Amino acid sequence: MYKAQTIQQHFQVSFNYPVIFTRNIFNPENKELIHIVNQGSAKVVLVMETALSQFHPGILQEIRQYFKIHGVVCNVLMLPGAEAIKNDSAHIEEVLKFIHDHQVDRHSFLIAVGGGALLDAVGYAAAIAHRGIRLIRVPSTVLSQNDSGVGVKNSVNYFGKKNFLGTFAPPYAVINDAAFLESLDSRNWRSGIAEAVKVALIKDEIFFNWICSNTEQLNHRNMEVMEQLIFRCAGLHIRHIGTSGDPFEKGSSRPLDFGHWAAHKLEYLSDYQLLHGEAVAIGIALDTVYSGLSGRLKTAEVKSVLDCLIALGFDIFHPMLIDEYSLEIHPKLFLGLEEFREHLGGELTIMLLAALGEGLEVQEMSHALLSDAVKYLLKFQSEFTDTPILIQQSI
Repeated sequence: MYKAQTIQQHFQVSFNYPVIFTRNIFNPENKELIHIVNQGSAKVVLVMETALSQFHPGILQEIRQYFKIHGVVCNVLMLPGAEAIKNDSAHIEEVLKFIHDHQVDRHSFLIAVGGGALLDAVGYAAAIAHRGIRLIRVPSTVLSQNDSGVGVKNSVNYFGKKNFLGTFAPPYAVINDAAFLESLDSRNWRSGIAEAVKVALIKDEIFFNWICSNTEQLNHRNMEVMEQLIFRCAGLHIRHIGTSGDPFEKGSSRPLDFGHWAAHKLEYLSDYQLLHGEAVAIGIALDTVYSGLSGRLKTAEVKSVLDCLIALGFDIFHPMLIDEYSLEIHPKLFLGLEEFREHLGGELTIMLLAALGEGLEVQEMSHALLSDAVKYLLKFQSEFTDTPILIQQSI
């Protein structure tokens, strides 16, 4: 009889990367970036979101001049941002060809400049090329500076599913340049605030109350207040990733995805007309109301969350939440729970609220209570709009 033998492998890898908060990163007097890449003869390439050249005329020349002054050769590739880059694998091929053509190796630097979707896609390409190229993220939106850009995940959409393909690959460094935020339109300015509301609700009631008390300042684009929000939000995300004991999400618990199971599905059902943060705001509202209807959250606490979201300018209801005939939760949205379970690795774990600033994980959600939560949001939203909310059947 054959006797099996086993060699048990075990080792640990420590990851360290700085998240730098600054302004005007490509001003020659700002040395934050050059201090990172100016290491021997390392090659440097840069991928930038095309829209940035429209909102920041001359930025391409500014980038080239910056590296020229500091004696570094840097080739640049321009690509579209938003979900377009994550939905089309041809863009990943472009990045990989760019890496190949310029003979970028694992000791080179790939700099990604843009919003969260571009950082996700370029980070995915960087992670699979040569099994990992050193990536420097330069997030250009509120959402990417306070959440996705400071984390360890990269991804693209596939099979009609959000983030179906992806990697866990920590960046070499993250540089948040507040100057990029000044050119954001109102939707993208507001969108990223949803992630701050999310992390505050599950981890820091004081921060949530601070957001609620500063809605007017945020709506009037007070840059100092926004920079405080980004710093505090990014800090909470970074701390969770570093101290949760599960930075690469091997388990089924993903507290930072509060409100996201519905958000991911709503993005897809709206054909990505909803921005990620707008969908997250609706997802937060839905799971907050569910927390209340299931007896986990006080009515006054539910109202304070919805009031805060509405004060920030978010919609808390979308027609794709509800089926126009049955007036129950839309069946396609409910299927988002199954997709989320699959994404988590097989066991459904949903973050709800036990109190403001205190998350609570559950393993199941009631179809009936979710339908009641959707109807609650429809009624609540209707009180804040002058026109009826149209319910439309999906195609």
